[in-house]
Amino acid sequence: MKQAKIPIKFYNTLTRKKEIFVPIRSSQVKMYTCGPTVYWYQHIGNLRTYIFSDILRKVLEYNKYKVKQIINVTDVGHLTSDADEGEDKIEKAAKKEHKSAKEIANHYLDIFKDDLKKLNISSPKKYIKATEHIKEQIELIKKLERKEYTYKTSDGIYFNSKKFKNYGILARLNIKELKAGKRISLGEKKNKTDFALWKFSSPNEKRQQEWSSPWGIGFPGWHIECSAMSMKYLGNHFDIHTGGEDHIPIHHTNEIAQSEAATGKKFVNYWLHGAFLLYNKEKISKSKGGLYTISELKKLGYEPLVYRYMCLQTKYRKPLNFTLESLEAAKTSYERIKNKIIEIKKQTHKGNDLTKTYESQFAKAINNDLNMPQALQVFHSALDDFEFSPKFKLSLLKNFDSVLGLGIKDFKEEKTLIPEEIKKLVKEREALRKLKEFAQADILRQRILEKGYEVSDTQKGPKLTKKT
Repeated sequence: MKQAKIPIKFYNTLTRKKEIFVPIRSSQVKMYTCGPTVYWYQHIGNLRTYIFSDILRKVLEYNKYKVKQIINVTDVGHLTSDADEGEDKIEKAAKKEHKSAKEIANHYLDIFKDDLKKLNISSPKKYIKATEHIKEQIELIKKLERKEYTYKTSDGIYFNSKKFKNYGILARLNIKELKAGKRISLGEKKNKTDFALWKFSSPNEKRQQEWSSPWGIGFPGWHIECSAMSMKYLGNHFDIHTGGEDHIPIHHTNEIAQSEAATGKKFVNYWLHGAFLLYNKEKISKSKGGLYTISELKKLGYEPLVYRYMCLQTKYRKPLNFTLESLEAAKTSYERIKNKIIEIKKQTHKGNDLTKTYESQFAKAINNDLNMPQALQVFHSALDDFEFSPKFKLSLLKNFDSVLGLGIKDFKEEKTLIPEEIKKLVKEREALRKLKEFAQADILRQRILEKGYEVSDTQKGPKLTKKT
């Protein structure tokens, strides 16, 4: 009898509940991931969000869906304030580093892509740059203008949020209770929640990135790029939109408003958001600390996949408190997995084929709103099950790793050149063990450990490994 397929359930921010996932097309999923503003390095808090969206994609692919994922690249228009004020982040970085805006954007985009590769994050179908889609953004603003959702101020073209009936539904915003001074200064805006679609270039400053438009020379607002580009590549109505939870109240709220106002259709079916990475139980920031990059963690002795493993240990919708101590614990667990996989590759004993049992448990975990901590428990149970045939076990664990992304297919025993001094101590210890002088043997074992090596006793004799 064929086993019934386990349905996928996601927590949809739009409805605030878990829902069974039903794609628009039976075999394909269209997915948009809010990408980076490429003016600086992406810190590990940013990267946790991309690990989450990667797991989501891998879970869908594990369930045999073809996933068309698009990631945008914000290389213009993201101002330093959510109030549509301040400098453009790219222009500001270009001035600071004495480079062109294009050089800044390309440099930090390359680093971002390299970080994703190190974390085993799958590449999207396409990276799409805001600067390469100015025409599409202007056309979308013109459409909104024709439908009378826009108005002009001295500094740009704005979206009239009051005209959009369901504005703020994603964030459950209570518009009446919003205080302009809390979130934005009202200025020439008609409503507290209105936002810029197109900003005019300041007459006092020459921008590197500006374009002609029906309203004057300027550049697009940050929010309009995601609507224009996602709809170009995925259609006016698509399956999944992901991002960090900080995007809910403003960026994603504005995306929904401008997209649905323009098309008159539902924009996205499922909105999934990853929670913050915390440092000392507060959101990581320049003032609070914890802004490590992947390269900085590597200099401290932590491989990128150790950080990925650490992220898997907490559900994506829960804040994750980062400490170097917790990363060290993740490293120990990751190294244990590595050593066990290498050991399984050598095992030849017979065992049972328990594939279906563990496969079912794993599918239930990952399909239940990406419950990766539970999926890891299943992975570890299978890993440690001596009754499970090594051949079938290894095959299954590699299959599980198509979701976990820990790189177990590449695990190999590292050949270590053992110093003669250590070899001599191991030989002396083994001689003492044969004489049953275990107390003396333990003293030598401790001396070996102090010199950076661990000795373990196996049926085939002593095994020596270098401490990491």
